[in-house]
Amino acid sequence: MNPDQNQYSIDYLNQIAPPEKKPAMNNKMFFLVIGGGLLIAIVVGILALSSGSGGPKEQLQTLSVRLGTLKTISDASQKSIKSGALRNANSNLQISLSNANRDIAEPLKANGITAEGVSEKVKKAENGEALTKKLEDARLNAVFDRIYAREMGFQLDKTITLMKTIHNSTSSKSLKTFLETTSTNLDPIKKQFNDFNSEMN
Repeated sequence: MNPDQNQYSIDYLNQIAPPEKKPAMNNKMFFLVIGGGLLIAIVVGILALSSGSGGPKEQLQTLSVRLGTLKTISDASQKSIKSGALRNANSNLQISLSNANRDIAEPLKANGITAEGVSEKVKKAENGEALTKKLEDARLNAVFDRIYAREMGFQLDKTITLMKTIHNSTSSKSLKTFLETTSTNLDPIKKQFNDFNSEMN
C-alpha cells in the first residue's frame, strides 16, 4: 500500500470523527462543589439541633425545672388533701420526685446543663404559678382533692410524654437510664391519681 494513501486515511478518519467533548468542569472543581454543599448541610443540621427552639437541650431543661416545680407543689399540697388514698398517692409522688430531682443531676451535668444555664423562657413556662393558683381556688371551694388528682394526673402524663420524647432523641446512656427509671416510677402514681379522679366523677 502506498504510504501517502495511509496518511490520507488517517486524516480522513480524524475529520469525520465527532469532536471530543470538553468536560463542563474538571474533577477537582466537581469535588469542591459537592464538598462545599455537604459542609453547608452539616453546619445547618448542627445549628438546627443546638438551637433553643424546643431542641433536646431545652426539653431537658424543661424536664428538670418541671420536676422541681411538681415536687414543691406536691409537698405544699399534702396538708390540704382529705382523702387517705389520695394522700398516700401524693406521698408516693413526693418520694419519686425527690429521687428524680436528685438523680437528674448527673445526666444534666453530662449534657452541659447547669441550674444557672436554664433559660428564662423555660423558668417562666414551668414556674407552676397557674397550677398553684388553680389549686388554691379549689381549696377555698372545698373541692381540693378532685382538682388536685385531676391536675397532677395531667401533669404527670405530660411529664412522662416529655421523657419519652427526650429518650428517643438522646444517645446519652446515663440520661436514658434516668428517664427509664423515673418514667417507670411515675407511671403507677399517675394511674393512682387518674383512678381517684375517675371515682370522684
